[in-house]
Amino acid sequence: MRKPIAVASGHSRLLTSGALLAAQSLLLALPAIPASADESDGTPARGSAYMGMGVLAHEGVQGQPVPSRVTQTEGVDVSSHQGDVAWSTLWNSGVRWAYAKATEGTSYRNPNFAQQYNGSYDVGMIRGAYHFAIPDGAGGAAQADYFVDHGGGWTKDGKTLPGVLDIEYNPYGDTCYGRTASQMVGWIRDFLDRYKARTGRHAAIYTSTNWWIQCTGNYSGFGSTNPLWIARYASTVGPLPAGWNVHTMWQYTSTGPTVGDHDKFNGALDRVKALANG
Repeated sequence: MRKPIAVASGHSRLLTSGALLAAQSLLLALPAIPASADESDGTPARGSAYMGMGVLAHEGVQGQPVPSRVTQTEGVDVSSHQGDVAWSTLWNSGVRWAYAKATEGTSYRNPNFAQQYNGSYDVGMIRGAYHFAIPDGAGGAAQADYFVDHGGGWTKDGKTLPGVLDIEYNPYGDTCYGRTASQMVGWIRDFLDRYKARTGRHAAIYTSTNWWIQCTGNYSGFGSTNPLWIARYASTVGPLPAGWNVHTMWQYTSTGPTVGDHDKFNGALDRVKALANG
């Protein structure tokens, strides 16, 4: 069985321009970097993004899921916004899988990642990590490396889900990060290829259909290899992006019990385990 990883948190501030080199060395040595202070113009702090942040802002809430005859397995996704999570409470409520934000770009690491990633594991959940993509920053391969090096790896222990690329509305600026559809597809491909090379697994893709159409031109080339985690706060998952005939996971609300972001796995618990095992 894979041992839970240990991740420490820390932060530093650059106090003077004369101390630039020393501060940069310190930042590289620290294992976790919290989000920076809020910008004066109201733009969210870099590092503060989380799954569904843009979906809620751009697409809103259109309802709650309707009952389904298909067996689904409840899950949650968390980030530093949830802090230390009450995993036992979630387990007792029926949650059986979880994803924790590990990284963003190539400079941010979730300071609560250890408690979230290890805590879900300790109560018996099948868990994984996700990376919030910043395509107008470092390249896709570089961000995949940063993700794998800081919590996003995979081991076939039956309890670890493949990593997830969270690619969605830009909370810090232009919706498509200033990239054309072909540039965005290339960036995503670079990330996915590097993740596969590093871990042996295809990463899942978290996105919304509306964003995918707008920012990738509804590219269909990833559907045969990469599981889809669809984001839509409505009664059904709705139309899927091109290339996928079925979704694997569905983020259906940002206002669930205990923690806000709740999800449904499109299958029974044995299918969650099958995804973990590859």
